[in-house]
Amino acid sequence: MQSDKNDKNEFEAVNTVEATEAIEGNKTSDLQGLKSIADLPDVQNSVRDSGTTFLFGQSTSGEKVDEKTAMQIATVYACVRLLAESVAQLPLHLYRVTGDGKEKAIDHPLYRILNRQTNPEMTSFSFRETMMTHLLLWGNAYAQIIRDGKNGVLGLYPLLPENVEVDRDESGKIFYIYHAYTNEVPGENNKDIYFRREEMLHIPGLGFNGLVGFSPIAMMKNCLGAAMAVEKYGSLFFRNGAQPIGVLSHPMSLKNPDRIREDWKRIYGSNNAHNVAILEEGMSYKPISLPPEDSQFLSTREFDVEEICRIFRVPPHLVQDLKRSTFNNIEHQGISYVQYTLMPWLERFEQAIIKDILIESEQDEYFPKFNVDGLLRGDYESRMRGYAIGFTNGFLSPNDIRRLENMDPIPDELGGNVYVANGSYVLLKDIGIAYANRIQQSQQATSDIQSESQSSQKQEEQVAQKEQQETKPKESKQHTERKKQRKTERKGNS
Repeated sequence: MQSDKNDKNEFEAVNTVEATEAIEGNKTSDLQGLKSIADLPDVQNSVRDSGTTFLFGQSTSGEKVDEKTAMQIATVYACVRLLAESVAQLPLHLYRVTGDGKEKAIDHPLYRILNRQTNPEMTSFSFRETMMTHLLLWGNAYAQIIRDGKNGVLGLYPLLPENVEVDRDESGKIFYIYHAYTNEVPGENNKDIYFRREEMLHIPGLGFNGLVGFSPIAMMKNCLGAAMAVEKYGSLFFRNGAQPIGVLSHPMSLKNPDRIREDWKRIYGSNNAHNVAILEEGMSYKPISLPPEDSQFLSTREFDVEEICRIFRVPPHLVQDLKRSTFNNIEHQGISYVQYTLMPWLERFEQAIIKDILIESEQDEYFPKFNVDGLLRGDYESRMRGYAIGFTNGFLSPNDIRRLENMDPIPDELGGNVYVANGSYVLLKDIGIAYANRIQQSQQATSDIQSESQSSQKQEEQVAQKEQQETKPKESKQHTERKKQRKTERKGNS
């Protein structure tokens, strides 16, 4: 409770007259009861606790760490740029829920804003890149929502997170204060601008209260400060400022040692490093060898790269550290980056758009969705095998496959939207008819076979009888004449 009272005392310094004018100018009903910032209630779940727990400033290494100095570390810059551009390059569409699935809501004003141009001065790519950079450095991303009289969205304008504060009014509703300390807003120099919750798109990062995120840079300032100190030491070392490379000794005391040092550097400096030195008056040169701890300098810098990648959950190979990457695992590392690094950030964007931009009556009908299929695609051979499986099993048509490969569709009359199954390329709607026809054809074939078999048996019997008759023994001609003669003799005797 004591911290809440201190927060109130800080806010009492704000000009209450300007606050009242800002409230009246916005015609907000949420803040009508707020006549003075001093009237703010004691809210235990302060929305500012998470954001002020970790602050920019001096680290234990003595280096000052803030969002600007952190971006001067090469690995931090590479990680922030990678994540920001990854989110910005993905297609973002607004969909409408239909009875049998979803369809693109091209006729909704928000579709163009999310997909193509966020405001007249900024493309969707630049807007999302800026918002993601704010999230990675400050832990929060804010954008002013410009609406028309019907609550339709006309544009989104990003706001610098370091100038935004989040608080509650006396009824417990959240509002935002933007400190316009510069002339970035025309006519609003050094003035506090108040926004209602429905006028602000707020994407919080990781935090303690779920309302305001804390800065990863501020939380990890000691780690980043150590990296900055190592880099600074290396710069001084290679400038010969961290450690002298050798000592010139003279047996006598010198009145002007600076002149001898400058002469030495002029004659035997970097441009004349391999010249033969000539020493007079008993002078001698003693080189100073590199201490063992200095030989670990590069190892320390390599560890800093891994440590910073760990903070942002970025695979090292995506910031050009390929020591542990091979051709066998780099594809799976890329897929893992999408699943475990990008997807949580994309989900934050999608849910914040639903919560803050879509009005309540639209939230069950419309939803935004990033398309990550392009990042999850495998190599060409693997994709073709997957498409073949999908086509032969009836859940992909030729045009579905061509759309995934960014190819023009095939007309319907040529079979572009045909779905086949069972490996026989039969239309899905004709599978039952084809099955019945196949059974009928099978039965007819069986009947035909039986008929042919019976006919064949009859033919075989006829052939057998004929052969039997043809093979019956015949009487000889002599035997026939003898029988006839005997018959004649019997008649004569009678």
